[in-house]
Amino acid sequence: MLDDFFIRALIAGLGVAIVTGPLGCFVIWRRLSYFGDTLSHSALLGVTLAYSMEFNIALSVFIISALIALTLIHLQKRTNLPGDALLGLLAHSSLAVGLVVIGFLSFIRFDIMGLLFGDILAVTVKDILIIWVGGALILLVLRLIWKPLFASTVNYELAEAEGLNPDRAKVIFTILMAGIIAISIKMVGLLLITGMLIIPAAMARNISSSPQKMVMYSIFGGLLSVILGLFSSLEFNTASGPSIIAASLFLFILSLLNIKQSIKLKN
Repeated sequence: MLDDFFIRALIAGLGVAIVTGPLGCFVIWRRLSYFGDTLSHSALLGVTLAYSMEFNIALSVFIISALIALTLIHLQKRTNLPGDALLGLLAHSSLAVGLVVIGFLSFIRFDIMGLLFGDILAVTVKDILIIWVGGALILLVLRLIWKPLFASTVNYELAEAEGLNPDRAKVIFTILMAGIIAISIKMVGLLLITGMLIIPAAMARNISSSPQKMVMYSIFGGLLSVILGLFSSLEFNTASGPSIIAASLFLFILSLLNIKQSIKLKN
């Protein structure tokens, strides 16, 4: 029989995987991998503020990450700096401010390893509720903005000409990214959440023939990564968060074999 904490971790992980799949596809399509890193780095500031003000961690991380995302959009319109420079500026600045704030909070004990790499085995019933309810809301909003977001991903000018308001869809998508980071930070931590977004989607792209299939395969890959990662963590006594990402990497490597096989068939 599996322990209660393991079952809770499994339920939480599956909930996050269902949400990161579709979002990860857009991260791949829109080349926003570094954007995910920026938001995850800013999450440290959200966590420290939550501890200092005795505030809900998920809500605090969401607010800070959303503010960073909106600041990026504002700076892209106000400055001539390239996007990668702005991302680097915001990522490292928010991370540095978070570490400085930690220095002032000497009266609070921080589990730095837990923040960086997550501790899915410590999730509570309340955490599961936040993940599944929050995840359902994220998917609902993503479904509502799917058409303008996907259209602008393919051709921004055409989406704008058709009156789909791609700028609004972009803003909403960045807020959704902040949301998934907020609800999953306890599971995989600051350093690994971007891997959960990117690797299953990258695996899915290698074996998909359409955007719809890529979304389905990325969800399936995320679910399988969580299951394999948690059971391998239980079997080999390894860290749960990194084990999930390692399982995702294993699936990605398997997907590369499919590409090689396809190339041989074409030749």
